[in-house]
Amino acid sequence: MPVPAGRSASAAPLWQPSKERAADANLAAFIKQVAKDHAIEIKDYADLWRWSVDRPAAFWRAVWSFCGVIAETQGRYAVEHGDQMPGARFFPDAKLNFAENLLRRKDDGAALVFWGEDKARRTVSWAELQTAVSRLQQALKGAGVVAGDRVVGYLPNMPEAVIAMLAATSIGAVWSSCSPDFGAQGVVDRFGQIEPKVMFAVDAYHYNGKSHDCLAKLRELAGRLPTLVRIVVVPYVAARPALDGIAAAMSFDDFIKPYKAGTIAYARLPFNHPLYILYSSGTTGAPKCIVHGVGGTLLQHLKEHQLHCDIKPGDRAFYFTTCSWMMWNWLVSALASEATLLLYDGSPFYPDGNVVFDFADATGMTFLGTSAKFIEACAKAGIEPQKTHKLAKVRTIASTGSPLVAESFDYVYDKVKKDVHLASVSGGTDIAACFVIGNPLGPVWRGEIQARALGMAVEVFDENGKPARAAKGELVCTKPFPSMPIGFWNDDGTKYRAAYFEKYPGVWTHGDWTELTVHDGAIIYGRSDAVLNPGGVRIGTAEIYRQVEQVDEVLESIVIGQDWDNDVRVVLFARLREGVTLDAALGKKIRDQIRKNATPRHVPAKIIQVADIPRTKSGKIVELAVRDIVHGRPIKNREALANPEALELYKNRPELKS
Repeated sequence: MPVPAGRSASAAPLWQPSKERAADANLAAFIKQVAKDHAIEIKDYADLWRWSVDRPAAFWRAVWSFCGVIAETQGRYAVEHGDQMPGARFFPDAKLNFAENLLRRKDDGAALVFWGEDKARRTVSWAELQTAVSRLQQALKGAGVVAGDRVVGYLPNMPEAVIAMLAATSIGAVWSSCSPDFGAQGVVDRFGQIEPKVMFAVDAYHYNGKSHDCLAKLRELAGRLPTLVRIVVVPYVAARPALDGIAAAMSFDDFIKPYKAGTIAYARLPFNHPLYILYSSGTTGAPKCIVHGVGGTLLQHLKEHQLHCDIKPGDRAFYFTTCSWMMWNWLVSALASEATLLLYDGSPFYPDGNVVFDFADATGMTFLGTSAKFIEACAKAGIEPQKTHKLAKVRTIASTGSPLVAESFDYVYDKVKKDVHLASVSGGTDIAACFVIGNPLGPVWRGEIQARALGMAVEVFDENGKPARAAKGELVCTKPFPSMPIGFWNDDGTKYRAAYFEKYPGVWTHGDWTELTVHDGAIIYGRSDAVLNPGGVRIGTAEIYRQVEQVDEVLESIVIGQDWDNDVRVVLFARLREGVTLDAALGKKIRDQIRKNATPRHVPAKIIQVADIPRTKSGKIVELAVRDIVHGRPIKNREALANPEALELYKNRPELKS
């Protein structure tokens, strides 16, 4: 009997912490503190999770205390209107500043270590970070920036992005960013909605060994973002880039030159004061501008970093991300746990696919975060870090962005490192945090995310809106949590409610097709809106990807449902290894792999070879955009894609007309 796609076939866990490691974990200390303070018995993670969702006020106060939140006041109430979603308010009387919590260290140890492919190497100490933020804060104030103004970054994942965010948020300004590979229209689609006052940008950036100019785009943006009073250009590729023709532009050094470092004046503001504006992918329309608050973001990230990821002072935390992905915002919060940030910008496969592991060895990386697609690509490329690298300090490898299939768990433990906590996590831009996440005290089961996150009342609802176990359904959260968005920019609440609360009033519906396992872990099968429905049977796309990725000739694939003959048929598009052609034999091999290890319902009616697969700037494949173009529907926002030209490969395919 085949194991259903995504289910664990292991009789034993792939990994569990040693007694010494478990005893030393932040989470173990937190459990002891909670048990003592509340005179309760907590036997295991399940007990703690249940208490955290049953007693949210007590739990979030415990996180606040354990993680040492710096604030003028915590306030009298931890949760107000806790029975309302939306409508609940966490710490409504609290006053705090985000940057102040991230800049608690002032010594000469490394705060930021930056690699820009093989072109740049820099280290910024905590003391130097304080100095840079102080000078830039004064410069922003000199440009007229006040609390509530929007300051934006059109930047690589480099130190100046972190410095600019900290300077802006120290004032109480709202930070938003996207990576410099966006075209001008993609930037306008995002920043144009939020009317920024100051924009930080670079002259050019490096990717795959080449430099890519940004100055021409900045000249266009200067005219299309009329609210900008200043464009501050960070020299990255050129020492002194030519800024003529860019209205209101000046170099970063000239911008801060008049100001000397001093004590940073932190504006302590309400818990729900806006901090970040993040963006939905925008592939089916204009990107939604999702506003996140100071306190909710900080508290969630402290909880996730310290309790779920076991990040400690002095650790060295890395996530492969750009400034367009919420994982950048998540990573930079590790400063609040007194960890060093390891920043990498460029291609993770330049020059040969080993640079992330080179970075780990060179910097003493303790936390390595990446995407499921990167892990799968390393496996396909035959990269075996266990043979070529030490990875001596790496304690945790985290994966997100798309479901991490069971075979990728095998790859990590067989080819990367045996004694490592593999934490597959899932949440999203909508909450700037995770719904399901790692548990450093528990076992890792093949193909499963370990746990529901503390303080997050996660359930899976069946088609009747009832909680289900060991069955697929909608991932929901039934109680409020601090990092729920404040709202959408320029929305009266209508779009916000429609996005998350329309299907089940009073319950957050996240849009992931999910299963809670017998181990109280989770398996994500893909987005609910991309679920396939041939013959009325709902199939998560990840179930098919898992099998296709086992076929050596296939590098990657994308699957959609095509409306056909009053039903839906499954169509698989495959990008193959160089020199390989999709013939009848390979088509049979792919179908047999799927039929044997999943079900006949999963087998595609059509398999079509393509040269490229469209994806967002953060690397996620765009099933809905491909489905729309196959059906002749317009794609409203191609600028959201890293490679929009790839969509043309799916248009008017003759194979789909019969």
